[in-house]
Amino acid sequence: MTTRPRLARRSSVFAAVAVAGALTLTACGSDDNDTADASNSSAATSNGSGGGGGAPAADLACASGTLAAAGSSAQKNAIDEWAKLYQQKCSGTTVNYNSNGSGAGRQAFFDGQVNFAGSDSALKEDEVAKGQAVCKAGPAINLPMVTGPIAVAYNLPGVKDLVLDAKTIAGIFSGKIKNWDAAEIKALNPNAQLPSTAIQTVHRSDKSGTTENFTKYLKAAAPADWTAEASQDWPSQDGQSAKGSEGVAGVVKQTSGAIGYMEVSFAENNALGIAAINTGASQPVKLTPEAAGKAVAAAQVTGQGNDLSLKLDYATKAEGAYPIILVTYEIVCEKGTPADKLPLVKSFLTYTASEEGQSILANNGYAPLPAEIAGKVRTAVAALS
Repeated sequence: MTTRPRLARRSSVFAAVAVAGALTLTACGSDDNDTADASNSSAATSNGSGGGGGAPAADLACASGTLAAAGSSAQKNAIDEWAKLYQQKCSGTTVNYNSNGSGAGRQAFFDGQVNFAGSDSALKEDEVAKGQAVCKAGPAINLPMVTGPIAVAYNLPGVKDLVLDAKTIAGIFSGKIKNWDAAEIKALNPNAQLPSTAIQTVHRSDKSGTTENFTKYLKAAAPADWTAEASQDWPSQDGQSAKGSEGVAGVVKQTSGAIGYMEVSFAENNALGIAAINTGASQPVKLTPEAAGKAVAAAQVTGQGNDLSLKLDYATKAEGAYPIILVTYEIVCEKGTPADKLPLVKSFLTYTASEEGQSILANNGYAPLPAEIAGKVRTAVAALS
């Protein structure tokens, strides 16, 4: 993500989401995995501008040195802002984050090249052993830190307030529904003047956590119509492809009749239409911070101990819950972080999970963690050794 999302107007709604409902707790194994987005690298500097400067917060134990991290580009804007503000509070620190995609970030973590990795889904079973190998003294754990909705964005001049459902989205992206005036789309939009324009689908060309979460939604909410398994890779060669959400948004913007999936900031920055989703609730759900927060608040914690991997209900019919969301985790050693890096890892992640750290997400295109899970993340970070 190289463009700062213009979502400041939503700050008050995000603040309300931050204290929305508690996550239901269950005991099980971990949930998902992914690799994320466009290749991008950032290093925030200690003289950055913006709010949050001055003396360290009373409960923040500063540490010095250089912190290396890599992974999901979906959280790049959040990490950039966190790093800038943390470095203002704690002089003598540098936070380097390479937003090279979740898969690349996880591999860098397994190779011992970074102190933590950002990933848009939790570690899979076959990756747990890799985490244990690099951490040695304990497992790698998944700490949810950033949540955000995925927009189904379209370029259809003259059509506003488009409504789609999972079955129709699956039909569109599988190539079964080929034109915008198809009966399935008309049924959901009886008052819209839908053209006969051919539908041009756009998907990610790179391995992507956004793709995996989008296909998880289709598999969960429209299993009879979307038969491909959820995956980091788009399951077919049909349609156009582009690298990163920025690339997908660019193709949709340039192509009349196009539709694609992307983080909401890219859709808004490119002035694309964003479909409301008919989930089976009483009203179609528009993509808003509050609607995304309701879906996250209904998630289940499926990890054990300090592992906080989540299971999202992509097929939710809860009133006002927007179902197409992703969670970005920071993957870190529960035990075994090098001694010279441990204080800085704990200090930085304590800040990102703090009330102040989560509050900055409102202006950067994300939803804060519900209060209960943010507290669990802080507890887990405090226990790192």
